[in-house]
Amino acid sequence: MHATILSLSMLLASASVVMLPDRQAFAQDMSNGADNFYKSDAVDMQKVSFRNKLGMNVVGNLFVPKGQDRSTQAPAIIVGHPMGAVKEQSSNLYAQKLAEQGFVTLSFDLPFWGESEGQPRNTVAPELYADSFSAAVDFLSTQAFVNAGNIGVLGICGSGSFALSAAQIDPRMKAIATVSMYDMGAANRDGLRNGVTLDQRKAALAAAAEQRLAEFKGTPVAYRGGTLTELTADANPIQREFYDFYRTPRGEFTPPGQPEVPTTQPTLSSNAAFMNFYPFASIETISPRPVLFIAGSEAHSIEFSEDAYKLAAEPKELVIIPGAGHVDLYDRTTLIPFDKLTEFFRGNLS
Repeated sequence: MHATILSLSMLLASASVVMLPDRQAFAQDMSNGADNFYKSDAVDMQKVSFRNKLGMNVVGNLFVPKGQDRSTQAPAIIVGHPMGAVKEQSSNLYAQKLAEQGFVTLSFDLPFWGESEGQPRNTVAPELYADSFSAAVDFLSTQAFVNAGNIGVLGICGSGSFALSAAQIDPRMKAIATVSMYDMGAANRDGLRNGVTLDQRKAALAAAAEQRLAEFKGTPVAYRGGTLTELTADANPIQREFYDFYRTPRGEFTPPGQPEVPTTQPTLSSNAAFMNFYPFASIETISPRPVLFIAGSEAHSIEFSEDAYKLAAEPKELVIIPGAGHVDLYDRTTLIPFDKLTEFFRGNLS
């Protein structure tokens, strides 16, 4: 990107809307095997729920290979969805593909999103997001057919930063992988390529504080940023990239009972919590547990995987997928390196 790029929330904020053709027919690039709603015939799926450290109900999908001998214990992988998405967007695909390789896998909705508990909906709470990975370890550790000593985590987009944050304080996560990772703290504090000034950051914090007070007084919850709900004439390439996934049949999904709150749009008052989120602060302490970073060569977010890789201690690996953008690795099955992920987890979850 050659132009100045603001923080994620600023970058994706809505501008003046220009009416375009029916968005159900617009865009929807299904190239490179895009298959977000993939359903595997080789795995069994069960809806499950478990509690986080505050007692909030977290809802997930548990995938087990068909025919697996449940009297034996298999390694397991927890899969976190992109920031602002739900488990039906990207993480179910990854969870099923990895379950086909013999792992027990669990995709789940972060608190305040999807089917998981939390009000107001779409609240930003990075500590609870990270804790949910530990809560998922708690849940899997109680399943008789799971090897509690061999549980890995995979975070897609923003969940990559939440998984890394969790792994720094939870040694039960034996292998950590990220795909198209966003450092949600840096993205909001500094923007892509450090495109946000201190004055802009302070203005965003002031707006969040003002909205918080207004909601305390009874004003309805306000949402901001996230993916455009209608494509605009001046939409930039990143906005169009997200729109093509989240607002077309390629990846669009409405959580049950929540038609009025679109995915990817956080509450304005809570988004400031990301300003104080530093998921790489002690990343070197994850060692000697292995970390794998995967990013597309054309991804606008590649800087976050590169930064994390530099800061992490060995063993670590950075895999760059030629020609792939950020959102490409959400669902384009011919670009996603499932073989590499399988190799990584098989080699580190005995």
